[in-house]
Amino acid sequence: MANFDIIMPKMGESIEEATITNWFVKEGDLVEEDDMLLEIATDKVDSEIPSPVAGVVKKILFKQDEVVAVGNVIAVIDMGGDASVSEETITDEKEETIIDEKKEASETLAVVSSSERFYSPLVRKIAREENISQAELDSIQGSGLNGRVQKKDMLHFLGNRTPVKSEKPVEVHDSPAPSPSPAKIPAPVPASISSDGGDEIIEMSRLRKLIAEHMLKSKQISAHVTNMIEVDVTDVVTWRNKVKDEFLKKEGVKITFLPVFLEATVKALRDFPQINASVDGDKIIIKKRINLGFAVALPDNYLIVPNIKDADSLNLTGITKKMNELAVAARNNKLGPDDISGGTFTVTNFGTFQNDIGTPIINQPEVAILAVGAIKKKPAVLETDFGDVIAIRHKMWLSLTYDHRIVDGALGGAFLKRLGDYIESFDSETGNFKL
Repeated sequence: MANFDIIMPKMGESIEEATITNWFVKEGDLVEEDDMLLEIATDKVDSEIPSPVAGVVKKILFKQDEVVAVGNVIAVIDMGGDASVSEETITDEKEETIIDEKKEASETLAVVSSSERFYSPLVRKIAREENISQAELDSIQGSGLNGRVQKKDMLHFLGNRTPVKSEKPVEVHDSPAPSPSPAKIPAPVPASISSDGGDEIIEMSRLRKLIAEHMLKSKQISAHVTNMIEVDVTDVVTWRNKVKDEFLKKEGVKITFLPVFLEATVKALRDFPQINASVDGDKIIIKKRINLGFAVALPDNYLIVPNIKDADSLNLTGITKKMNELAVAARNNKLGPDDISGGTFTVTNFGTFQNDIGTPIINQPEVAILAVGAIKKKPAVLETDFGDVIAIRHKMWLSLTYDHRIVDGALGGAFLKRLGDYIESFDSETGNFKL
């Protein structure tokens, strides 16, 4: 018989582990190709994993609610056939690897060393405890997947090691490694919290813990600065109110204000490509593609950020349809890994909740995020050929939060001003931007 290993897939960039939330099969079950085996969850998306082959579920190596590192074998499918591969082919070596990886995944995310080589938390812990230098660690030949160093490799090294006390102990950085800083700021110690008898104590969900970690890490990585500008969107409101019924009848989807703001954002990103970027250590990566993310509120009060791939290749109708398609998929838990990975810039709409202004946290590894506020009627001074007049206009606040490590105030301010100019140039008759 021939065995096929089911591997924990990588569900997007920066994702190194996932939680098994449900098994649809048990050992001994017969499965066909594309039958669903299990459901997994990350901080970005929940996904069902199908079987790539037909056969019998021979072994399930991880239970429900266990956290598993990407690349680990999670199940074995017996495909039958002539190959003589018995259950013993899952060797003691693989079993030990699985046990080690489970321990590592339960501690923290794996990280990258200063040499860009990948080390797990368990290996890092041994390195610290045994005072193994970075040079020594980098010299160890790994026996795991892609040459990854495992616990047994560390023990073998220690058994044959001649200690070198003069070398500097290992320093470990989160992945991706941040730019060097002159002084390391110690992690703050949370204050002790007491509760009264009538207080309600709610355990954080798995997803809430992951979101908290993601948000805190973004604040630690990027120097957050926010600029704000108020724009006149009267012509946008006039056009949308005029065409919404016809648009729904013709295109089959509702037209809201947000697609107009997304199209204007794409135009501004074309003009200022430094905003459509990422940071890798001390390198700035200017993205060629504009994959425009937008935050979607889910029924359980969480947010998820799918992105419109190559948004600069779409017109207003195309952006509207793709935005609606992704929003529906998000609310029905049907997003795929590609839908939530690869984003280059994010827009979040606070106006949905009638909030005027917000200062959102940057969605790593991007370098900026735009917040769109509520549209409200306000008195405004207009310049006319006959002098200044006061009129009722529809106004909206835009907030741009950017990474001050690479985006200066002048650049951030210029981008936001250009975006506001595009929005205010919108023609209520043609539905196009005059600029």
